Amino acid sequence: MLKKIPHRLYLTEEQMPKQWYNLRADMKEKCDPLLNPSTMQPIKEADLYPVFCEKLAAQEMDDDTRYFDIPEEIQDFYKMYRPSPLIRAYNLEKALGTPAKIYYKFEGNNTSGSHKLNSAIAQVYYAKEQGLTSLTTETGAGQWGTALSEACSYYNIPLTVYMVKCSYEQKPFRKIVMQTFGANVIPSPSNTTNVGRSILEKDPLTGGSLGCAISEAIEKAVTTPGCRYVLGSVLNQVLLHQSIIGLESKQAMELIDEYPDVVIGCAGGGSNLGGLIAPFMQDKLLGKASPRIVAVEPASCPSFTRGRYAYDFCDTGKVTPLAKMYTLGSGFMPSPSHAGGLRYHGMSPILSKLYHDGYMEAVSYEQTKVFEAAVLFAKQETILPAPESAHAIRGAIDEALKCKESGEAKTILFGLTGTGYFDMTAYNAYNEKTMTDYIPSDEDLAKSFDGLPKVSDNK
Repeated sequence: MLKKIPHRLYLTEEQMPKQWYNLRADMKEKCDPLLNPSTMQPIKEADLYPVFCEKLAAQEMDDDTRYFDIPEEIQDFYKMYRPSPLIRAYNLEKALGTPAKIYYKFEGNNTSGSHKLNSAIAQVYYAKEQGLTSLTTETGAGQWGTALSEACSYYNIPLTVYMVKCSYEQKPFRKIVMQTFGANVIPSPSNTTNVGRSILEKDPLTGGSLGCAISEAIEKAVTTPGCRYVLGSVLNQVLLHQSIIGLESKQAMELIDEYPDVVIGCAGGGSNLGGLIAPFMQDKLLGKASPRIVAVEPASCPSFTRGRYAYDFCDTGKVTPLAKMYTLGSGFMPSPSHAGGLRYHGMSPILSKLYHDGYMEAVSYEQTKVFEAAVLFAKQETILPAPESAHAIRGAIDEALKCKESGEAKTILFGLTGTGYFDMTAYNAYNEKTMTDYIPSDEDLAKSFDGLPKVSDNK
């Protein structure tokens, strides 16, 4: 039976999902294939082996297997912090005066403070199984780097983290947590790689981007024996692992006879959004239900709302395969906003395809509006949300206010991906009214679009 605590709903350990769900298996039209940038031909699974673990490469390329068994060792690790609670935001509802029912899935009950550990432990498990001796990655806000540091420490695998430079400077305590778990943390772009030196030569004062950090991490991986690269978002394999968020959410809601009318998630590369919506999007694809699914992104890095659906590099150094996705251009350098985990130029190919085909919506918000929502939520629900998650909160509040105007008692579900206790610089800027909003101009985006690869599909 479901354990019910006031405001909070938990599955039991026995009820936890034993499989991940692969959303691509039910998509009527599959995502366009990854392309080799040299030949412009589709990538084959073996082509990914120099960069990814072999089993992760297989998951990355699998369009047909609906469910993947979660290895027992990963299930046991999950039980240290899962199942995560599904929480009814009664106090927020009351403060808004809305007839809407607001639920959120809270993924912050682990040391990383976010959902990222769900995929981190899976990727390190497969690396250990393959006998690899080290890993590399990038991180923006630091949540992925922290989660991967924990997972690598658990399996005793050395890790090098390239952290976006502006986040490295804004969030020193994130760096310290990663180092505490044994990771080597390097601000990106750096002078430790060829691609980093090239980027710094062009712009010595750049604050970096996730695209820059990805380039450096991949270069480190492919030039180090026994090393592979792992990524915390965007990739198909990551959305697969994160599906546990949505599977738990749906199961808990079924046990209280609820189903969301609207599902809302913040969108940077797509990991938490893709994980949360997975089983609800499955219902939509199979015609079982038709929830509105809304992606919320920062106005400073609006991949969905102002990007182009085109083939592009996944990194700034242009060493990755080309992916068909919504993108601002791999050369786009976001402003050093505080939503570090959303500062990526592109979007998950899976989510991009679903958005392009009309299965989901997207909105963007300025930073000050996002933090306004974050503070209101914190005061009512006693959780200080991560800036990334606060985008989803902003979207949920606005949906609830629409219900107040219309009198409709809709059920809203959003993802609270983690906590904001390492983001005090951002909260202080908001409280002191020194926080500013940046929105790229059409001219800024046009310059970045000019750098898109010359592929026949790109208009």
